[in-house]
Amino acid sequence: MPLFHYRGREASGAQVEGQIDAANEAAVADQLMRKTIVPVLIEPVRAKAIDWQALLRPRVKMADLQMFTRQMLSLTRSGIPLLRAISGLSDSTHSKTLSRALKEVVTQLTAGHSLSSALNQHPHIFSELYVAMVHVGENTGQLDQAFERLAIHLETEQDTRRRIKSALRYPIFVVLFIVLAMVILNIMVIPKFAQMFAKFNAELPLPTRILLETSQFFVHYWPMLLFGFLSAVIGFKLYLNSDNGRLQFDRFKLKMPIAGTILERASLSRFSRSLAMMLRGGVPVNQSLSLVADAVDNRFMHDRIVEMRRGIEGGETITRTAINSNLFTPLVLQMLSVGEETGRIDELLDDAAEYYEREVDYDLKTLTARIEPILLTVVAAMVAVLALGIYLPMWDMFNAYKG
Repeated sequence: MPLFHYRGREASGAQVEGQIDAANEAAVADQLMRKTIVPVLIEPVRAKAIDWQALLRPRVKMADLQMFTRQMLSLTRSGIPLLRAISGLSDSTHSKTLSRALKEVVTQLTAGHSLSSALNQHPHIFSELYVAMVHVGENTGQLDQAFERLAIHLETEQDTRRRIKSALRYPIFVVLFIVLAMVILNIMVIPKFAQMFAKFNAELPLPTRILLETSQFFVHYWPMLLFGFLSAVIGFKLYLNSDNGRLQFDRFKLKMPIAGTILERASLSRFSRSLAMMLRGGVPVNQSLSLVADAVDNRFMHDRIVEMRRGIEGGETITRTAINSNLFTPLVLQMLSVGEETGRIDELLDDAAEYYEREVDYDLKTLTARIEPILLTVVAAMVAVLALGIYLPMWDMFNAYKG
């Protein structure tokens, strides 16, 4: 079970803190209240060690998880017993990782555990948000509605990711071909010209000397370059695994030209849609914000959302904490304010999510048009340097021969 750190006050007013194993934050709060401790802060403890087993384990595709959720919706709505439904799905799913997890869930259900508790034992497949929605559905007797909301949420998430990947496919291929062309030119093409120029014993122009020195460096020191590249990749991954590194990189991603605004709006759309789903499912606001913070998948925004939760626990309104977070546009803040006043905040959050999705869709449609001039400039610069470096000495030799 996940480990949570808590801080609270006893009946005497004394402050206490410690750590508790529990399924979620609500379970931690229940345990503390039974001990007559009023919780002030509850947050998950992040594991510092690298889970090598999790890194080597094949991941479950979102499409497989979405299919499982849709099938569970149909089966629970049809009145099929939960144990029989999951047992059948464990044999029919195409993902071996998901199949093994579902068989373990069946074993735990047979032992008397609840579905949310069984799913919580597989965090690499079922997120805290997913488990929390199932937990709410179990407690309210509306498990089919919980799976319906989760299915819609996963479909929207998958569609957004698919559109982002489709828009980035062309620029990524162009960049890869540019890098491949540079490697081939420096290792195979330019050395041939270098042999030809060496026969004339003529003074070469500066662009040609730069090209030849660069090519010679590539040819003679490529093992060092490869080692340096691999070291940089490993170092970057280790940097991202650190708390400060992940925070700084996620903040940088939001400030990147062109792509930064797309990533920010996509994350805010995910936040609005997830929070609306949690509130509509009956999850308390503070717990919803904790779960949604992890669903955003950006450490910088995660910390801002956690600050929103702390502000709400301190008595602030959702609108006030959203203003202090500096994450949302004035239009969305107005929608939050109206939703809070009218008691329809889940509906207004859905409207905010649709607004951000429309913005992301427009940005993705124009992304290629905005990146093309940059790529053309890079290609043109490469061709110009190559042409000057190779043809300038040829022209000099031709003029000397004519003279």
